[in-house]
Amino acid sequence: MKVVIFEEKTISSEKIYEGKIVKLTVDKVAMPGGKIATRELVAHPGGVGVVALTESDEVILVRQFRKAIEKAILEIPAGKLDPGEDPQTCGIRELEEETGLKARRFEPLGFIYPSPGFTDEVTYLYLATDLYEGNIHPDPDEYLDILRMPFEEAVDRIMANEISDAKTVAGVLKTMRLLKKS
Repeated sequence: MKVVIFEEKTISSEKIYEGKIVKLTVDKVAMPGGKIATRELVAHPGGVGVVALTESDEVILVRQFRKAIEKAILEIPAGKLDPGEDPQTCGIRELEEETGLKARRFEPLGFIYPSPGFTDEVTYLYLATDLYEGNIHPDPDEYLDILRMPFEEAVDRIMANEISDAKTVAGVLKTMRLLKKS
């Protein structure tokens, strides 16, 4: 079987916007067949999502309003990586900031590209178990409801599209597979 490499070569790149979190560029690229195309790209520092699982098999979720989709949704605790920050360190910090919980066990679940069609964002996923109380201290502009949901209910709600956040879907389903829950 012949492996075909599809690659786009950047011809030019124009920075359109640079904010606190993202940078937008418009690139001209040469396609494998020689045609020229335009790509609008968002550079993002990446983030972390944490599936926190209690001893009673409940997953910790937060409900948070997301302006881009104009509604509040259920998500696993998560946050943005600081420049040069280790993803696990970020996950440990975000879990406590958003939920007031710490974990004695913190296992990597891999990573996902939430939307590689236009952004280079990478989200690292972790499973946090053997939870204990820490100190909740959300960011000043962060308003969250914290919920505990039976793990199987979370899976059912994912399958019914009632939970549709990409990092939450991936993290919960990876946890299900890791723990062979279904």
